[in-house]
Amino acid sequence: MPRARSMIYTLLTLAMLATTCLAKDQRPNILFIFSDDHAYQAIGCYGSRVNKTPNLDRIANEGMRFDRCFVTNSICGPSRAVILTGKYSHLNGFVRNGNTFNGKQQNVAKLLGQAGYQTALVGKWHLKSEPTGFDYYHRLIGQGPYYNPTMRTNAGDVGTQGHRDVKHTGYTTEIITDLALDWLKEDRDQERPFLLMYQHKAPHRNWQPGPKQLTNYDDVTIPEPETLYDDYSGRTSAARNQAMTVARHMNPNDLKLVPQRGLTAEQTAAWDKAYGPKNKAFEAAKLEGKELLQWKYQRYAKDYLRCIDSVDENVGRVLDYLDASGLADNTIVIYSSDQGWYLGEHGWYDKRWMYEESFRTPLMVRWPGKVKPGSVSDAMVMNLDFPELFLDAAGAKIPADMQGRSFAPILKGQQPDDWRQSVYYHYYEFPGAHSVAKHYGVRTRQHKLIHFYELDEWELFDLEKDPHELKSVYDDPTYADVLVKMHQELDRLRNQYQDDGSVVEFDSAQAREVKLQQVLGLDFADDLPRNVKTIKGPRGTAAQLTGGGAIVTLPSTDRLNPAYKPLVVGAWCRLDEADGVVVAQGGESQGFSLFVQRNIPVFAIRSEGVLKQVRGPRVTLGEWTHIAAVLDANGQAQIYLNGKPAGKQRKVGFVSARPADGMTVGEDGGSLVGPYTSTQPLTGLLADVRLYWGPLPAETLAAWAE
Repeated sequence: MPRARSMIYTLLTLAMLATTCLAKDQRPNILFIFSDDHAYQAIGCYGSRVNKTPNLDRIANEGMRFDRCFVTNSICGPSRAVILTGKYSHLNGFVRNGNTFNGKQQNVAKLLGQAGYQTALVGKWHLKSEPTGFDYYHRLIGQGPYYNPTMRTNAGDVGTQGHRDVKHTGYTTEIITDLALDWLKEDRDQERPFLLMYQHKAPHRNWQPGPKQLTNYDDVTIPEPETLYDDYSGRTSAARNQAMTVARHMNPNDLKLVPQRGLTAEQTAAWDKAYGPKNKAFEAAKLEGKELLQWKYQRYAKDYLRCIDSVDENVGRVLDYLDASGLADNTIVIYSSDQGWYLGEHGWYDKRWMYEESFRTPLMVRWPGKVKPGSVSDAMVMNLDFPELFLDAAGAKIPADMQGRSFAPILKGQQPDDWRQSVYYHYYEFPGAHSVAKHYGVRTRQHKLIHFYELDEWELFDLEKDPHELKSVYDDPTYADVLVKMHQELDRLRNQYQDDGSVVEFDSAQAREVKLQQVLGLDFADDLPRNVKTIKGPRGTAAQLTGGGAIVTLPSTDRLNPAYKPLVVGAWCRLDEADGVVVAQGGESQGFSLFVQRNIPVFAIRSEGVLKQVRGPRVTLGEWTHIAAVLDANGQAQIYLNGKPAGKQRKVGFVSARPADGMTVGEDGGSLVGPYTSTQPLTGLLADVRLYWGPLPAETLAAWAE
C-alpha cells in the first residue's frame, strides 16, 4: 500500500510539472521588428507601386495587415517612448527628438520582465538615456551610421558604468540582424519566453544603401506620386512654410553627390563604382526646373528603396531562423515603423505632419493559431496600443495609467463593439528640423481636423472626397455641422488623454530641492554704465531707460544657471512704451524672459527650443507697478502684480540646461528667448530688480512689492 501511494504521488507530481511546463510553453514569444521612417506605401502588401518586399509580405500573408494604424506624434524618439510606456508624449516626458527619456518610469520591458519574460533590444534606441528593463541590449549610439557603427551594450565586461562600446565593421542593417540572431541562437534563456525588440536604423535619412543593393533600380524609373508637384494652395500657411521639399531642401550628401563619410577603403571603392558614372552624367546634363526635381526624386527614391531592400532581406533571415528552429509556431511577429514617411508625396521627404502619409504607419502581425492568415483590419489602432498588446499576449496585467488598449481581440477576429472611432495626434518640435509648425488634431473615418495652434490656423479635410488632403474645407459652410462635431470630438480626446498643453517634467524633483538664493539685486545706486541716467523716486533709485539697450549684462556662469530651478524674477516698473524686456537670460534654445507686450506682462520659459509662456492682465503706462513672475517647484508659473497673483497659472516647466547666452536687464541681448523678433529694449523706469532661485516666501514677495 505505501508503494502504491508513493507511485500515485509520483504520478501526480509529474502531472503537475507537465501542466506547469505546458502553461509556460503556451506563453508566446514576442518579436517586435521596427524600422525607421518606413512608408506604408513602400511595402508590397500595402499595394506598393515602387518596390517589392517579399519577406515583409510574409508577415501579412501569414497574419493580419492593419490599414488604419496611426501614431501619436510622428517623429522618431517620441514614437519609441510611446511604445515603451503606452502613454502620449506629454505624459512620458519625451515630446521631441533631443529630449532624454526618463528610464526610471514604468515601461513595457520592465513589466514583462516582472511577468517572467526575458527582454532584449538590438539596434536603434534614439532616446539618449541607457535602456532600462532589458536583460540584454546592444544599441546604436544616437542615430547611428549606415556603415561601421560603434554600438553600446550591457553584455560582457561592462565595468563600473554598466555598459561598454563595441566597434563593428560592415553594413548596419546586417550587423543588427547578426546580433539579433546571435541572441536568439546562443544567449537567450530557452526556458523562458522572450520579448526581442529588433530595431533597424534604415531607411532613415541619408539613405545609404548596403553593398548588395548599391545598383538596385539602376535600370528602373520609379513612378512619381500624384502630388509630387503640390503647390499647397488649398491649405494654411503651415504647409507652405516647411523646409522638407525634394526640390529645394535636399543637400548634396542626401543625393550622394559628395563622398560618403565613415567608409572603409573597400566600401569607398564600391560606392565610387556605383555612383561615380551616374554623378558625372548628372553634372554634364546641367538640369534645371522640373527636370532637376525629377532627377532628385529618382535619386532619392531609389536610395530609399535600396535601404528597404536590405531590411526586407534581413527580416527574411530572422523569419527563416524562426521556422528552422521551431520558434515560429509560438512567436508573435510584429512589423511596424516609428511613423509613416513622404516618398515624394506633396513634394516632400521626412514626416512630422498629421497628414496621412506620416500620421499612418505600417503594421503587420503574425500569431500562429490566433490570427487568420491573409486577414486585413480597418480598425483604428495606434502605436499607443503596442505595449498593451504585448502584456495582454503574455497574460500580464496592463497598468491602469497606460492610455492605449490591447488589440488582441481584433487579431483574433473579434473587434469589440466599443473600439475607438477616432484618433488624437500632437506634434511639438518647432522650432526644429524642417520647420513643421506645432499642431494637434483628431481623425475619424471620414474627416480630419488639424489645429496649428501657435499660428491659430485650422484645417478640415473630407478624406473620402479628398484622400490626398489637398483642399481644406474648414471655411466651407456646407461642413458647418461636421465642424461642430469634430471640435467636440477634439475636446473630448484632449480631455481623455489629459492633454492640457503641459508636459510632464520628470526632473522637477531637482527643482524641489533648490534652496532660496538671491542671485540678482539691483538698486541702481551705483555701478551703472555712464550713459544710463538715474533718478530718485518713490521706489528708491531708478534707472532711466530710453530704448538704447541693456543696462546690465552678465555672462552665463554656474551661479547664474537656471536649469531645473524654481525662480522669482521682477522689478518696479514705470513703463513709457507698451513693449519691452525687463530681464532675460538665454536664447532660442534655453532660457527665460520677463517682458511686457502690448502692456501685458509675460513670463516665458524656453527649453530645448520649446517656448511656453504665461500672461497677466494689462498694466497702465506711466504708473509705477511691481511686476514679477513666480515659477514654482512643479513648473507652474504665474504673473504677480503689486505682490498679488494676477492672471491664470500655467505649467511651463523648467529651463533644462544652462543657457549659452548670458543675462541682460532692459533688453533681450541674447539670441531671443521670447516670441518677439527684436531685442525689445525697454523704455521707462526700472527700480529694485531682483532674481531668486528657489521658492520665495509670500511675505518677502509682498514686502518687496509694498
